[in-house]
Amino acid sequence: MESTFVLLKPDAVKRNLIGKIIQIYEEKGLTISHIKMIKPEMTLMKEHYANLKHLPFFNSLIEYMTSHYSVALVLSGKNAVSIVRTLNGLTDPQKADINSIRGRFGLNIGRNLVHGSEDKENAEREIKLWFGNEKMREDVDPWIYE
Repeated sequence: MESTFVLLKPDAVKRNLIGKIIQIYEEKGLTISHIKMIKPEMTLMKEHYANLKHLPFFNSLIEYMTSHYSVALVLSGKNAVSIVRTLNGLTDPQKADINSIRGRFGLNIGRNLVHGSEDKENAEREIKLWFGNEKMREDVDPWIYE
């Protein structure tokens, strides 16, 4: 099984979309291996988005992401990384498939609800960054996958 990191951003929390978004992941067969609500510190967010440090919106992104609670998840299942990226949709909700999470619920590129790891390597890095050595749920029901 594969695991990936998902972050439901402050706009998802403030708009009470946590349950709806998680339901979409679960309906696609993904299992929650770990979940926590957190108001991230600036240092965590700067490390998480270190690859965007050179971009003009970096400081406002960090300010926004530390302004309110987010929900951090580890989702597990077959092809979890690619499934989450497809379900999330394109970064810009205006360009995202209308059936994706961002296409359905996103308001604009700065309030696009969710972050999902871009590949397996980043998933490992982000899971370690957000959850450290915390124990993860390891059982994925065998009837979901062959």
